[in-house]
Amino acid sequence: MSRSVIFKQPPGAAFISWQLAQTFWVGGLWLLHFVLLPALGKYGLAPLLVSEVGRALSSLLVGFAAFCALLQLLVLVQVARPFSIWRDTRGQLLLSVLVLAVAYFAVSQWLPEAQRWLLFNYLVLAFCGLLLVLQPIPGAGAEPGSGLR
Repeated sequence: MSRSVIFKQPPGAAFISWQLAQTFWVGGLWLLHFVLLPALGKYGLAPLLVSEVGRALSSLLVGFAAFCALLQLLVLVQVARPFSIWRDTRGQLLLSVLVLAVAYFAVSQWLPEAQRWLLFNYLVLAFCGLLLVLQPIPGAGAEPGSGLR
């Protein structure tokens, strides 16, 4: 006999913090690059002003993404075993987000004229976030590889 949906346990703090952090950093990255900056350009602001706003907000969002990815990595370590993050797709994506964020800040510090590299790094960071959104939330039911064989 199966249990009704009414009797499910409410999601825990780890579940909620995972979703909240993921929503903020992934949504923020995509929103800035694909909605806000084109809208500012269409609004008629000077292109130099739009690029300066984009550069300032991109740095802030990459730092915020690194913080949220670190929070999500801590949640993943809490739910799963600490050494399983190397084999888990979510752990690999979160580690790559942290490496990309460090690379973004290193390049922006030492080679500030490398705007195409910074844009590429930013878009790969956003794509990793999109791939992370497609993964199951840790501790929320069926984990990858736990199905019937």
